[in-house]
Amino acid sequence: MGASGFWDNQEKAQALMDELRTINTSLKPINELVKGADDFGVLLEFAEEDPSDENLHELTTAKEALEEQFSVVELQAMLSQPEDSGGAYVQVQAGEGGTDASDWAAMLLRMYERWAEEHGFSTELLDMSPAEEAGIRNAAIAIRGPYVFGKLKGETGVHRLIRISPFDAAGRRQTSFAAVDVTPELDENFEVDIDWAKDVREETCRAGGAGGQHVNKTDSAIQLFHLPTGLYIRCQNERSQHKNRATARKMLIAKLYQIEQDRRDAEKATKRESKTKIGFGGEPIRHYVIHPESFVKDARSGMKTGNPAAVLDGKLDPYLEAYLRWNLAQQVGGQE
Repeated sequence: MGASGFWDNQEKAQALMDELRTINTSLKPINELVKGADDFGVLLEFAEEDPSDENLHELTTAKEALEEQFSVVELQAMLSQPEDSGGAYVQVQAGEGGTDASDWAAMLLRMYERWAEEHGFSTELLDMSPAEEAGIRNAAIAIRGPYVFGKLKGETGVHRLIRISPFDAAGRRQTSFAAVDVTPELDENFEVDIDWAKDVREETCRAGGAGGQHVNKTDSAIQLFHLPTGLYIRCQNERSQHKNRATARKMLIAKLYQIEQDRRDAEKATKRESKTKIGFGGEPIRHYVIHPESFVKDARSGMKTGNPAAVLDGKLDPYLEAYLRWNLAQQVGGQE
């Protein structure tokens, strides 16, 4: 970074900055754990020489801090796949539930954006299709930061909301569904075999906008159809058709890579297939209940809290961590 001309190539320089940030993110909890262990050793010697209440209290406090530091390192060790350390594409799609489902999809999108904001991660809106009355039909964002995909990968699946509908004049309870799909943002080192001429159909269309002077008068939005799998990708965030095409291709590569990875994991494959039914009869991974009770419960890890508002405002970490620990236990149990 100190070399002359480092910033001459902005893209390469930013990639190196991101790599440095990832390395520092990996090393920081390990260094803190090592330092905490050394400090604990010193306090232990003091307590053995002088087992006073003050020394024992200080030793107990240090032990609790050391356990917390170990938990952070242990959690990071679960994110061992190459793609875990990078960013992620998060796609949200409204399911059954009418206008409530569209509103629910928008709430989920905001939840992930708030989570990213709290962690200092950057977000980029790649595509959005607004619903007729409220909310969105579907949307895609990129979240970039260290270990974003590793932390969010368990969010793929159907999310279920139960509440008093703000769109029902009678004030009745409504159940609505939305599907979330998380795929890794891969760098150039990842390769997926795609015959772009034979397997992919590309279409251009006008990007949606707010109307008025913001109406896009050129066909800058890109739609990709992967014929062998039926995957559909749309990107409209840039005014440049070339930039949208590049991003759409990256998203398609990421999806195909993730599908291939999921084939090696029966649980993940089943989870993704269940998203074809985004409503009653499907298997939601998480339930958000606002009425008649107030709680959020993950159907896999069993994690349950009584404050849906906090979770929907981005306080997701307890659920993300609980899923990773549950998933590790499932893998260990399967090996046994």
